[in-house]
Amino acid sequence: MTSYLRRIPGGPLTKAAVLTAVLIVLGAAGWVTAVLLRPDPACARGVEERGPEGRRECTGVTDGGFAFAENLKAVSARIKAENDRVAGEPHVSVAVMLPMAPAQPFEQEKTLHEVQGAYLAQYRANHHSNSKKPAIRLLLANPGRNHEHWRAVSEQLGAMSESREHNLRAVIGFDVSTATTQEAIAHLTRERGIPVVGGPITADDSGNSAERPDAYPGLARVVPTTTDQARALSHFNKGIDPKHTLVVEDIRTGDSYVDALKRAFAARTAGSPRAPEQYRAPEEFHEEGTTANAFDQMVDTICTSSAKVVYFAGRPVQLRQFVNELGNRGCTEKKYTVITGSGASTLSSDKLLDWDAFRKGVTLQYASVAHPDAWTSPGAPATGGSAAAYRTLADLAGSKEVGDIGEVELTDSRTITFYDAGLTAITAIRMRDDADPVVPDLGRIRDAWLRLHGMGKVEGASGWICLDNYGNPYNKAVSVVELSPDAPGRIRFVGLAWPTGRPTSADCTASRS
Repeated sequence: MTSYLRRIPGGPLTKAAVLTAVLIVLGAAGWVTAVLLRPDPACARGVEERGPEGRRECTGVTDGGFAFAENLKAVSARIKAENDRVAGEPHVSVAVMLPMAPAQPFEQEKTLHEVQGAYLAQYRANHHSNSKKPAIRLLLANPGRNHEHWRAVSEQLGAMSESREHNLRAVIGFDVSTATTQEAIAHLTRERGIPVVGGPITADDSGNSAERPDAYPGLARVVPTTTDQARALSHFNKGIDPKHTLVVEDIRTGDSYVDALKRAFAARTAGSPRAPEQYRAPEEFHEEGTTANAFDQMVDTICTSSAKVVYFAGRPVQLRQFVNELGNRGCTEKKYTVITGSGASTLSSDKLLDWDAFRKGVTLQYASVAHPDAWTSPGAPATGGSAAAYRTLADLAGSKEVGDIGEVELTDSRTITFYDAGLTAITAIRMRDDADPVVPDLGRIRDAWLRLHGMGKVEGASGWICLDNYGNPYNKAVSVVELSPDAPGRIRFVGLAWPTGRPTSADCTASRS
Protein backbone atom coordinates (compact mmCIF):
# COMPACT_ATOMS: atom_id res chain seq x y z
CA MET A 1 0.00 0.00 0.00
CA THR A 2 2.92 2.29 0.81
CA SER A 3 4.43 1.84 -2.67
CA TYR A 4 1.07 2.62 -4.22
CA LEU A 5 0.69 5.76 -2.19
CA ARG A 6 4.20 6.87 -3.05
CA ARG A 7 3.26 6.85 -6.72
CA ILE A 8 0.49 9.40 -6.15
CA PRO A 9 1.52 12.80 -7.50
CA GLY A 10 2.52 15.24 -4.83
CA GLY A 11 5.03 13.04 -2.96
CA PRO A 12 4.83 10.41 -0.28
CA LEU A 13 2.05 10.49 2.33
CA THR A 14 2.69 10.44 6.04
CA LYS A 15 1.18 7.75 8.25
CA ALA A 16 -1.11 10.41 9.74
CA ALA A 17 -2.39 11.32 6.28
CA VAL A 18 -3.01 7.67 5.45
CA LEU A 19 -4.91 7.22 8.70
CA THR A 20 -6.94 10.34 8.01
CA ALA A 21 -7.83 9.13 4.51
CA VAL A 22 -8.96 5.75 5.85
CA LEU A 23 -11.09 7.38 8.54
CA ILE A 24 -12.71 9.69 6.00
CA VAL A 25 -13.59 6.75 3.77
CA LEU A 26 -14.95 4.74 6.69
CA GLY A 27 -16.81 7.77 8.06
CA ALA A 28 -18.40 8.49 4.70
CA ALA A 29 -19.49 4.89 4.40
CA GLY A 30 -20.97 5.00 7.88
CA TRP A 31 -22.77 8.26 7.11
CA VAL A 32 -24.25 6.79 3.93
CA THR A 33 -25.35 3.71 5.83
CA ALA A 34 -26.94 5.84 8.55
CA VAL A 35 -28.80 7.95 6.00
CA LEU A 36 -30.07 4.90 4.15
CA LEU A 37 -31.22 3.12 7.29
CA ARG A 38 -32.56 6.12 9.21
CA PRO A 39 -36.38 6.40 9.16
CA ASP A 40 -37.60 9.15 6.86
CA PRO A 41 -39.68 11.59 8.97
CA ALA A 42 -41.71 12.66 5.94
CA CYS A 43 -44.87 10.58 5.37
CA ALA A 44 -45.96 12.72 2.42
CA ARG A 45 -45.84 16.33 1.32
CA GLY A 46 -46.90 18.39 4.34
CA VAL A 47 -47.13 15.30 6.55
CA GLU A 48 -44.40 14.37 9.03
CA GLU A 49 -43.92 11.46 11.40
CA ARG A 50 -43.86 12.70 14.98
CA GLY A 51 -43.91 11.27 18.48
CA PRO A 52 -41.75 9.05 20.67
CA GLU A 53 -40.73 5.55 19.66
CA GLY A 54 -43.67 3.19 19.81
CA ARG A 55 -46.17 6.02 19.39
CA ARG A 56 -45.00 7.66 16.19
CA GLU A 57 -47.69 8.69 13.72
CA CYS A 58 -48.05 10.74 10.59
CA THR A 59 -49.24 14.25 11.44
CA GLY A 60 -49.63 17.40 9.41
CA VAL A 61 -51.82 18.67 6.58
CA THR A 62 -52.79 16.99 3.30
CA ASP A 63 -55.05 17.81 0.39
CA GLY A 64 -56.32 14.23 0.38
CA GLY A 65 -53.32 12.82 -1.44
CA PHE A 66 -52.31 11.04 1.75
CA ALA A 67 -54.70 8.95 3.85
CA PHE A 68 -54.01 9.12 7.58
CA ALA A 69 -55.87 5.85 8.19
CA GLU A 70 -57.04 2.87 6.19
CA ASN A 71 -60.72 3.68 6.66
CA LEU A 72 -60.13 7.22 5.33
CA LYS A 73 -58.68 6.13 1.99
CA ALA A 74 -61.88 6.33 -0.06
CA VAL A 75 -63.06 9.70 1.24
CA SER A 76 -59.52 11.13 1.07
CA ALA A 77 -59.34 10.14 -2.61
CA ARG A 78 -62.62 11.96 -3.33
CA ILE A 79 -61.39 15.06 -1.49
CA LYS A 80 -58.18 14.98 -3.53
CA ALA A 81 -60.15 14.65 -6.78
CA GLU A 82 -62.42 17.58 -5.88
CA ASN A 83 -59.45 19.73 -4.84
CA ASP A 84 -57.67 19.02 -8.12
CA ARG A 85 -60.83 19.82 -10.08
CA VAL A 86 -61.10 23.36 -8.66
CA ALA A 87 -57.36 24.10 -8.68
CA GLY A 88 -57.63 26.33 -11.74
CA GLU A 89 -60.50 28.40 -10.33
CA PRO A 90 -60.43 31.21 -7.75
CA HIS A 91 -60.49 29.18 -4.56
CA VAL A 92 -59.92 29.16 -0.83
CA SER A 93 -59.11 26.30 1.53
CA VAL A 94 -60.96 25.09 4.60
CA ALA A 95 -59.13 22.66 6.89
CA VAL A 96 -60.63 19.91 9.04
CA MET A 97 -58.54 19.53 12.20
CA LEU A 98 -59.02 16.47 14.40
CA PRO A 99 -57.12 13.30 15.31
CA MET A 100 -57.35 11.29 12.09
CA ALA A 101 -56.04 7.93 13.31
CA PRO A 102 -57.40 7.15 16.79
CA ALA A 103 -56.63 3.76 18.29
CA GLN A 104 -60.13 2.58 19.21
CA PRO A 105 -62.36 1.18 16.42
CA PHE A 106 -65.42 3.19 17.50
CA GLU A 107 -63.33 6.38 17.46
CA GLN A 108 -62.07 5.50 13.97
CA GLU A 109 -65.67 5.17 12.80
CA LYS A 110 -66.53 8.52 14.36
CA THR A 111 -63.62 10.19 12.55
CA LEU A 112 -64.70 8.72 9.22
CA HIS A 113 -68.20 10.14 9.68
CA GLU A 114 -66.82 13.57 10.54
CA VAL A 115 -64.57 13.70 7.47
CA GLN A 116 -67.45 12.50 5.28
CA GLY A 117 -69.60 15.35 6.60
CA ALA A 118 -66.95 17.94 5.77
CA TYR A 119 -66.54 16.52 2.26
CA LEU A 120 -70.29 16.61 1.64
CA ALA A 121 -70.31 20.30 2.62
CA GLN A 122 -67.44 20.93 0.19
CA TYR A 123 -69.18 19.02 -2.59
CA ARG A 124 -72.45 20.86 -2.11
CA ALA A 125 -70.66 24.22 -2.13
CA ASN A 126 -68.84 23.44 -5.37
CA HIS A 127 -71.65 21.68 -7.26
CA HIS A 128 -75.01 22.85 -5.89
CA SER A 129 -74.65 26.55 -5.13
CA ASN A 130 -75.32 28.22 -8.49
CA SER A 131 -71.56 28.46 -9.18
CA LYS A 132 -70.92 30.80 -6.25
CA LYS A 133 -67.31 31.82 -5.66
CA PRO A 134 -64.78 31.16 -4.39
CA ALA A 135 -64.52 27.43 -4.95
CA ILE A 136 -63.71 25.40 -1.84
CA ARG A 137 -60.68 23.17 -1.32
CA LEU A 138 -60.73 20.86 1.70
CA LEU A 139 -57.61 20.04 3.69
CA LEU A 140 -57.22 17.33 6.33
CA ALA A 141 -55.11 18.33 9.34
CA ASN A 142 -54.05 15.63 11.79
CA PRO A 143 -52.67 16.92 15.13
CA GLY A 144 -52.11 13.36 16.34
CA ARG A 145 -53.87 11.31 18.96
CA ASN A 146 -55.12 13.47 21.82
CA HIS A 147 -54.08 16.50 19.72
CA GLU A 148 -50.54 15.90 20.95
CA HIS A 149 -48.89 17.79 18.06
CA TRP A 150 -51.42 20.56 17.74
CA ARG A 151 -48.85 23.36 17.91
CA ALA A 152 -46.76 22.17 14.96
CA VAL A 153 -49.86 21.53 12.86
CA SER A 154 -51.40 24.87 13.87
CA GLU A 155 -48.25 26.66 12.73
CA GLN A 156 -48.48 24.81 9.44
CA LEU A 157 -52.07 25.99 9.04
CA GLY A 158 -51.01 29.50 9.99
CA ALA A 159 -48.47 29.53 7.15
CA MET A 160 -51.16 28.27 4.77
CA SER A 161 -53.41 31.18 5.75
CA GLU A 162 -50.67 33.53 4.50
CA SER A 163 -50.03 31.57 1.30
CA ARG A 164 -51.64 32.52 -2.01
CA GLU A 165 -51.34 28.91 -3.09
CA HIS A 166 -53.56 27.65 -0.27
CA ASN A 167 -55.63 30.69 0.78
CA LEU A 168 -56.64 28.94 4.01
CA ARG A 169 -59.62 30.86 5.33
CA ALA A 170 -61.14 28.72 8.07
CA VAL A 171 -60.55 25.67 10.22
CA ILE A 172 -63.41 23.41 11.23
CA GLY A 173 -63.25 20.53 13.65
CA PHE A 174 -62.19 19.76 17.20
CA ASP A 175 -64.53 17.00 18.32
CA VAL A 176 -63.70 16.91 22.03
CA SER A 177 -63.65 19.58 24.75
CA THR A 178 -60.37 19.36 26.65
CA ALA A 179 -57.70 21.76 27.86
CA THR A 180 -55.53 20.72 24.90
CA THR A 181 -58.17 21.52 22.28
CA GLN A 182 -58.81 24.84 24.00
CA GLU A 183 -55.12 25.68 23.69
CA ALA A 184 -55.16 24.77 20.00
CA ILE A 185 -58.28 26.84 19.28
CA ALA A 186 -56.86 29.79 21.22
CA HIS A 187 -53.62 29.61 19.22
CA LEU A 188 -55.39 29.47 15.85
CA THR A 189 -57.83 32.29 16.63
CA ARG A 190 -55.78 34.57 18.87
CA GLU A 191 -52.24 34.09 17.58
CA ARG A 192 -52.87 33.32 13.91
CA GLY A 193 -56.19 35.12 13.40
CA ILE A 194 -57.81 32.15 11.65
CA PRO A 195 -61.60 31.78 11.95
CA VAL A 196 -62.60 28.46 13.52
CA VAL A 197 -65.92 26.64 13.46
CA GLY A 198 -66.07 24.04 16.20
CA GLY A 199 -67.48 20.58 15.70
CA PRO A 200 -69.11 18.87 18.71
CA ILE A 201 -67.22 20.94 21.29
CA THR A 202 -69.88 21.66 23.88
CA ALA A 203 -68.12 22.67 27.10
CA ASP A 204 -69.18 26.17 28.09
CA ASP A 205 -65.60 27.38 28.52
CA SER A 206 -64.64 26.09 25.07
CA GLY A 207 -66.31 29.14 23.55
CA ASN A 208 -66.85 32.84 24.04
CA SER A 209 -69.40 34.31 26.45
CA ALA A 210 -70.51 37.60 27.99
CA GLU A 211 -67.96 37.03 30.76
CA ARG A 212 -65.16 36.09 28.31
CA PRO A 213 -66.13 37.71 24.99
CA ASP A 214 -62.65 37.44 23.46
CA ALA A 215 -61.48 34.13 24.87
CA TYR A 216 -61.33 32.75 21.31
CA PRO A 217 -61.69 35.67 18.88
CA GLY A 218 -63.12 34.33 15.62
CA LEU A 219 -64.61 31.11 17.02
CA ALA A 220 -68.12 30.01 16.07
CA ARG A 221 -69.96 26.92 17.22
CA VAL A 222 -72.82 24.96 15.64
CA VAL A 223 -73.91 22.78 18.56
CA PRO A 224 -75.56 23.70 21.87
CA THR A 225 -73.32 24.04 24.88
CA THR A 226 -73.36 21.43 27.64
CA THR A 227 -75.36 23.80 29.84
CA ASP A 228 -77.89 24.34 27.04
CA GLN A 229 -78.16 20.58 26.57
CA ALA A 230 -78.83 20.12 30.29
CA ARG A 231 -81.45 22.85 30.23
CA ALA A 232 -83.16 21.25 27.25
CA LEU A 233 -83.16 17.85 28.94
CA SER A 234 -84.58 19.44 32.09
CA HIS A 235 -87.47 20.95 30.13
CA PHE A 236 -88.00 17.64 28.34
CA ASN A 237 -88.03 15.61 31.58
CA LYS A 238 -90.09 17.94 33.76
CA GLY A 239 -91.58 15.12 35.79
CA ILE A 240 -88.33 13.87 37.34
CA ASP A 241 -88.35 14.19 41.13
CA PRO A 242 -84.90 15.25 42.42
CA LYS A 243 -85.43 12.93 45.40
CA HIS A 244 -85.09 10.01 43.00
CA THR A 245 -81.94 11.26 41.25
CA LEU A 246 -78.25 10.58 41.70
CA VAL A 247 -75.11 11.91 39.98
CA VAL A 248 -72.22 9.65 38.94
CA GLU A 249 -69.20 11.80 38.12
CA ASP A 250 -65.55 11.63 37.08
CA ILE A 251 -63.32 13.51 39.52
CA ARG A 252 -60.48 14.17 37.05
CA THR A 253 -59.68 17.85 36.57
CA GLY A 254 -59.02 19.68 33.32
CA ASP A 255 -61.70 17.93 31.24
CA SER A 256 -63.94 20.78 30.18
CA TYR A 257 -66.78 18.56 28.93
CA VAL A 258 -66.97 16.56 32.17
CA ASP A 259 -66.65 19.68 34.32
CA ALA A 260 -69.54 21.29 32.44
CA LEU A 261 -71.69 18.20 32.90
CA LYS A 262 -70.96 18.15 36.64
CA ARG A 263 -72.02 21.78 37.03
CA ALA A 264 -75.16 21.31 34.98
CA PHE A 265 -76.22 18.09 36.70
CA ALA A 266 -75.57 19.51 40.18
CA ALA A 267 -78.19 22.15 39.45
CA ARG A 268 -80.65 19.58 38.07
CA THR A 269 -80.35 17.28 41.09
CA ALA A 270 -80.65 19.84 43.88
CA GLY A 271 -82.64 18.01 46.55
CA SER A 272 -81.14 14.59 45.88
CA PRO A 273 -80.69 12.78 49.19
CA ARG A 274 -77.23 11.44 48.31
CA ALA A 275 -73.93 13.01 47.37
CA PRO A 276 -72.57 12.12 43.91
CA GLU A 277 -70.98 8.72 43.41
CA GLN A 278 -67.46 9.42 42.13
CA TYR A 279 -64.76 7.61 40.17
CA ARG A 280 -61.48 8.55 38.50
CA ALA A 281 -61.04 7.79 34.81
CA PRO A 282 -57.55 7.35 33.32
CA GLU A 283 -55.93 10.58 32.15
CA GLU A 284 -56.08 9.01 28.70
CA PHE A 285 -59.84 8.69 29.01
CA HIS A 286 -60.13 6.58 25.83
CA GLU A 287 -58.38 3.77 27.70
CA GLU A 288 -60.19 1.07 29.69
CA GLY A 289 -58.23 1.49 32.91
CA THR A 290 -59.72 -0.12 36.03
CA THR A 291 -62.92 1.92 36.28
CA ALA A 292 -65.09 -1.11 35.48
CA ASN A 293 -64.00 -2.48 38.86
CA ALA A 294 -65.11 0.75 40.55
CA PHE A 295 -68.48 0.65 38.81
CA ASP A 296 -69.03 -2.96 39.87
CA GLN A 297 -68.85 -1.86 43.51
CA MET A 298 -70.68 1.42 42.88
CA VAL A 299 -73.73 -0.30 41.40
CA ASP A 300 -74.25 -2.24 44.64
CA THR A 301 -74.43 1.09 46.49
CA ILE A 302 -76.84 2.56 43.93
CA CYS A 303 -79.13 -0.42 44.45
CA THR A 304 -79.57 0.61 48.10
CA SER A 305 -80.54 4.19 47.16
CA SER A 306 -83.89 5.66 46.18
CA ALA A 307 -82.48 6.71 42.80
CA LYS A 308 -84.41 5.97 39.63
CA VAL A 309 -82.59 8.47 37.40
CA VAL A 310 -78.78 8.60 37.21
CA TYR A 311 -77.08 11.64 35.69
CA PHE A 312 -73.72 10.51 34.31
CA ALA A 313 -70.89 13.07 34.02
CA GLY A 314 -68.13 11.27 32.18
CA ARG A 315 -66.62 10.14 28.89
CA PRO A 316 -67.97 7.42 26.54
CA VAL A 317 -65.65 4.57 27.55
CA GLN A 318 -66.55 4.98 31.20
CA LEU A 319 -70.23 5.44 30.33
CA ARG A 320 -70.17 2.11 28.52
CA GLN A 321 -68.50 0.43 31.48
CA PHE A 322 -71.09 1.89 33.85
CA VAL A 323 -74.06 0.83 31.70
CA ASN A 324 -72.64 -2.69 31.39
CA GLU A 325 -72.29 -3.00 35.18
CA LEU A 326 -75.72 -1.48 35.79
CA GLY A 327 -77.18 -4.09 33.45
CA ASN A 328 -75.65 -6.79 35.68
CA ARG A 329 -76.91 -5.26 38.96
CA GLY A 330 -78.19 -7.46 41.73
CA CYS A 331 -81.39 -5.42 42.22
CA THR A 332 -82.98 -6.63 39.00
CA GLU A 333 -86.42 -5.54 40.18
CA LYS A 334 -85.38 -1.87 39.94
CA LYS A 335 -85.33 0.08 36.69
CA TYR A 336 -82.96 2.94 35.93
CA THR A 337 -82.72 5.76 33.41
CA VAL A 338 -79.22 7.07 32.75
CA ILE A 339 -79.11 10.62 31.37
CA THR A 340 -75.98 12.22 29.90
CA GLY A 341 -74.62 14.64 27.31
CA SER A 342 -73.85 14.47 23.60
CA GLY A 343 -70.50 12.74 24.11
CA ALA A 344 -72.52 9.52 24.26
CA SER A 345 -73.05 9.71 20.49
CA THR A 346 -70.18 7.26 19.86
CA LEU A 347 -71.60 4.59 22.16
CA SER A 348 -73.85 3.02 19.52
CA SER A 349 -70.78 1.87 17.56
CA ASP A 350 -68.82 0.64 20.60
CA LYS A 351 -68.54 -3.13 20.15
CA LEU A 352 -67.96 -3.62 23.90
CA LEU A 353 -71.35 -2.19 24.87
CA ASP A 354 -73.67 -4.83 26.38
CA TRP A 355 -76.97 -4.16 24.61
CA ASP A 356 -78.69 -6.70 26.85
CA ALA A 357 -78.56 -4.04 29.58
CA PHE A 358 -81.35 -2.21 27.74
CA ARG A 359 -83.50 -5.32 27.92
CA LYS A 360 -82.89 -5.56 31.66
CA GLY A 361 -84.52 -2.35 32.80
CA VAL A 362 -81.80 0.16 31.90
CA THR A 363 -82.60 3.13 29.63
CA LEU A 364 -79.83 5.35 28.28
CA GLN A 365 -81.08 8.78 27.24
CA TYR A 366 -78.81 11.55 26.03
CA ALA A 367 -78.81 14.91 24.32
CA SER A 368 -77.77 14.45 20.71
CA VAL A 369 -76.90 17.44 18.58
CA ALA A 370 -78.75 15.92 15.60
CA HIS A 371 -80.87 12.98 14.45
CA PRO A 372 -82.43 12.13 11.05
CA ASP A 373 -85.95 11.92 12.53
CA ALA A 374 -85.79 15.29 14.29
CA TRP A 375 -87.24 17.25 11.38
CA THR A 376 -88.86 14.50 9.32
CA SER A 377 -91.14 13.07 12.02
CA PRO A 378 -94.82 14.07 12.24
CA GLY A 379 -95.34 17.01 14.53
CA ALA A 380 -91.95 18.63 13.95
CA PRO A 381 -92.11 22.36 14.77
CA ALA A 382 -92.44 24.95 12.03
CA THR A 383 -89.41 26.91 13.23
CA GLY A 384 -85.92 26.03 14.46
CA GLY A 385 -85.09 23.77 11.54
CA SER A 386 -86.64 22.07 8.54
CA ALA A 387 -87.07 18.73 6.84
CA ALA A 388 -85.89 20.30 3.58
CA ALA A 389 -82.50 21.24 5.04
CA TYR A 390 -81.98 17.74 6.40
CA ARG A 391 -83.09 16.06 3.17
CA THR A 392 -80.62 18.17 1.19
CA LEU A 393 -77.83 16.42 3.09
CA ALA A 394 -79.50 13.00 3.14
CA ASP A 395 -80.10 13.05 -0.63
CA LEU A 396 -76.53 14.14 -1.29
CA ALA A 397 -75.11 11.47 1.02
CA GLY A 398 -77.12 8.79 -0.73
CA SER A 399 -76.31 9.88 -4.30
CA LYS A 400 -73.73 8.34 -6.59
CA GLU A 401 -72.50 11.72 -7.82
CA VAL A 402 -70.38 12.34 -4.71
CA GLY A 403 -68.34 9.21 -5.45
CA ASP A 404 -67.34 6.37 -3.17
CA ILE A 405 -66.71 7.78 0.32
CA GLY A 406 -67.76 4.69 2.26
CA GLU A 407 -71.13 4.07 3.86
CA VAL A 408 -72.54 7.33 5.27
CA GLU A 409 -74.16 7.10 8.71
CA LEU A 410 -76.35 10.00 9.82
CA THR A 411 -77.88 8.75 13.07
CA ASP A 412 -74.83 9.27 15.31
CA SER A 413 -74.87 13.05 14.55
CA ARG A 414 -71.17 13.25 13.63
CA THR A 415 -71.61 13.48 9.85
CA ILE A 416 -74.38 16.05 10.29
CA THR A 417 -72.35 18.16 12.71
CA PHE A 418 -69.30 18.43 10.45
CA TYR A 419 -71.48 19.07 7.42
CA ASP A 420 -73.12 21.94 9.33
CA ALA A 421 -69.73 23.24 10.50
CA GLY A 422 -68.47 23.24 6.91
CA LEU A 423 -71.68 24.88 5.70
CA THR A 424 -71.32 27.62 8.32
CA ALA A 425 -67.70 28.35 7.39
CA ILE A 426 -68.50 28.44 3.67
CA THR A 427 -71.50 30.73 4.24
CA ALA A 428 -69.25 33.23 6.03
CA ILE A 429 -66.52 32.97 3.38
CA ARG A 430 -68.99 33.71 0.59
CA MET A 431 -70.81 36.50 2.45
CA ARG A 432 -69.57 39.52 0.51
CA ASP A 433 -70.70 42.53 -1.51
CA ASP A 434 -69.55 43.57 -4.97
CA ALA A 435 -66.63 45.54 -3.58
CA ASP A 436 -65.13 42.50 -1.85
CA PRO A 437 -62.41 40.41 -3.47
CA VAL A 438 -63.18 36.81 -4.38
CA VAL A 439 -60.72 35.73 -1.69
CA PRO A 440 -61.80 37.54 1.50
CA ASP A 441 -59.37 38.45 4.24
CA LEU A 442 -59.50 36.61 7.54
CA GLY A 443 -60.87 39.56 9.49
CA ARG A 444 -63.90 39.88 7.26
CA ILE A 445 -64.78 36.23 7.79
CA ARG A 446 -64.49 36.61 11.57
CA ASP A 447 -66.85 39.59 11.38
CA ALA A 448 -69.29 37.56 9.28
CA TRP A 449 -70.25 35.52 12.36
CA LEU A 450 -72.13 38.63 13.53
CA ARG A 451 -74.44 38.37 10.52
CA LEU A 452 -75.36 34.70 10.83
CA HIS A 453 -78.76 35.13 12.47
CA GLY A 454 -82.18 36.38 11.42
CA MET A 455 -82.41 36.23 7.64
CA GLY A 456 -78.71 35.38 7.56
CA LYS A 457 -79.10 32.20 9.63
CA VAL A 458 -77.52 28.97 8.46
CA GLU A 459 -80.17 26.36 7.70
CA GLY A 460 -78.25 23.39 8.96
CA ALA A 461 -79.27 19.77 8.67
CA SER A 462 -79.33 19.64 12.49
CA GLY A 463 -81.53 22.74 12.75
CA TRP A 464 -81.20 26.48 12.38
CA ILE A 465 -77.84 27.92 13.37
CA CYS A 466 -78.47 31.43 14.68
CA LEU A 467 -75.25 32.78 16.16
CA ASP A 468 -75.36 35.19 19.07
CA ASN A 469 -72.82 37.98 19.54
CA TYR A 470 -70.33 35.50 21.01
CA GLY A 471 -70.45 32.98 18.17
CA ASN A 472 -72.69 30.46 19.97
CA PRO A 473 -75.89 29.03 18.44
CA TYR A 474 -78.90 30.57 20.16
CA ASN A 475 -81.56 28.15 21.46
CA LYS A 476 -80.25 25.37 19.20
CA ALA A 477 -82.48 22.32 18.87
CA VAL A 478 -81.47 19.29 20.95
CA SER A 479 -82.48 15.81 19.78
CA VAL A 480 -83.32 13.66 22.79
CA VAL A 481 -82.45 10.07 21.91
CA GLU A 482 -82.19 6.63 23.47
CA LEU A 483 -80.30 3.49 22.50
CA SER A 484 -82.89 1.00 21.33
CA PRO A 485 -83.21 -2.28 23.25
CA ASP A 486 -84.66 -3.97 20.17
CA ALA A 487 -81.88 -3.37 17.66
CA PRO A 488 -78.20 -3.12 18.68
CA GLY A 489 -76.63 -0.07 17.06
CA ARG A 490 -79.92 1.76 16.63
CA ILE A 491 -80.37 5.24 18.07
CA ARG A 492 -84.06 5.92 18.68
CA PHE A 493 -85.35 9.48 18.42
CA VAL A 494 -87.54 10.43 21.41
CA GLY A 495 -88.26 14.09 20.75
CA LEU A 496 -86.94 17.63 20.28
CA ALA A 497 -86.00 19.78 23.24
CA TRP A 498 -84.96 23.40 23.54
CA PRO A 499 -82.70 25.25 25.99
CA THR A 500 -85.40 27.93 26.47
CA GLY A 501 -88.18 25.35 26.67
CA ARG A 502 -89.73 26.30 23.32
CA PRO A 503 -88.74 26.29 19.62
CA THR A 504 -86.69 29.14 18.23
CA SER A 505 -88.90 31.91 16.88
CA ALA A 506 -88.95 32.82 13.21
CA ASP A 507 -86.65 35.84 13.68
CA CYS A 508 -83.86 33.48 14.82
CA THR A 509 -82.08 36.10 16.93
CA ALA A 510 -80.77 35.88 20.48
CA SER A 511 -82.71 37.70 23.20
CA ARG A 512 -81.16 40.66 25.00
CA SER A 513 -80.88 38.91 28.37
